[in-house]
Amino acid sequence: MPTLTIARSFRAAPERVFAFVSETRHLLKWWGPEGTILPEHDLAFDRVGPWMSVMQNDTGQRFKVSGIVTDVDPPHSISFTWAWHNEDGTRGRESQVTIRLDPALDGGTKLVLSHAGLSDAEVSDQHEKGWNSSLRRLESIAAD
Repeated sequence: MPTLTIARSFRAAPERVFAFVSETRHLLKWWGPEGTILPEHDLAFDRVGPWMSVMQNDTGQRFKVSGIVTDVDPPHSISFTWAWHNEDGTRGRESQVTIRLDPALDGGTKLVLSHAGLSDAEVSDQHEKGWNSSLRRLESIAAD
């Protein structure tokens, strides 16, 4: 099973980037690929417990994903499970996401997102596109 790993550098301190990847008010600004909105959500990664979001694209298609936040270590890392819901509402295959934040020498932050347990290369490629699009949104709002 493939593991997807994406790294990004931010010109903001780890504490600031952590707030943007953990607190609901910030997550709502960047969660989901460009062009999507979140008409429904229970999205908070600043605490252990369940989470969910419904992403809606510009044609009205809705995609529900949910999981459990399994570990929160401010301002270093967050881990959570991830599973898309099928059309009948049942959860599909579960995978694991970890977002790690490391201080950079320039005072900024290196973010490393790992998405493990993806079923195959095609699913990994789809998630890579989605995460990269979401992280571009994050980059545009998290700079100091």
